[in-house]
Amino acid sequence: MNPHIPDLLATKLAEAALTVLVRTCRKEVAAASRDELEAACAAMRAKARPVIDRLFDDARAAPWVGEMAFHAAALELAQAGISVLRKV
Repeated sequence: MNPHIPDLLATKLAEAALTVLVRTCRKEVAAASRDELEAACAAMRAKARPVIDRLFDDARAAPWVGEMAFHAAALELAQAGISVLRKV
């Protein structure tokens, strides 16, 4: 495996998760303080390792669902940030 692929995948996953977060919580993001935004990002970072591990496991077990596994991972990371912003 190319050693740059995991880094690129993580970057793309982070971008996708942040996009979902911002599109889902547009008002909350606009009204959030810097500390609240950092807390949302921290929650997403805290979930990153298990989510990425599950993404790799899913892609290895069933390569044909790789894209769906990526989207599911992005949604799971975004949900962690959304929960913080909406204080759920």
